[in-house]
Amino acid sequence: MANYLISIPNSGTAQDGTIHDPSSKLKVKVVRLLQSTIGPLKGEKRFFVDANGEMLAFETKGYNQHRELLILHMIAWYCLYLGLIEAQIHSSLPLAV
Repeated sequence: MANYLISIPNSGTAQDGTIHDPSSKLKVKVVRLLQSTIGPLKGEKRFFVDANGEMLAFETKGYNQHRELLILHMIAWYCLYLGLIEAQIHSSLPLAV
């Protein structure tokens, strides 16, 4: 398993954090969809996670043609860290059924 780091703002929780990959210098920020109105930044990748009805967005910071597999691995690692075992990762915002 890879060694990633999580930075959490002083006023936040683990769900407000940023995942860091020390070897590639890539960062993936966690965005709570219900509490945020920001859109994706140009040139960055964004993925969405649905875990037991909770929706999270993950957006890269400093994306420079990194492999998407690395980004997905970082997101999966983070979901396991939070205990979101049933998490499903999507490349676009899943529609409510």
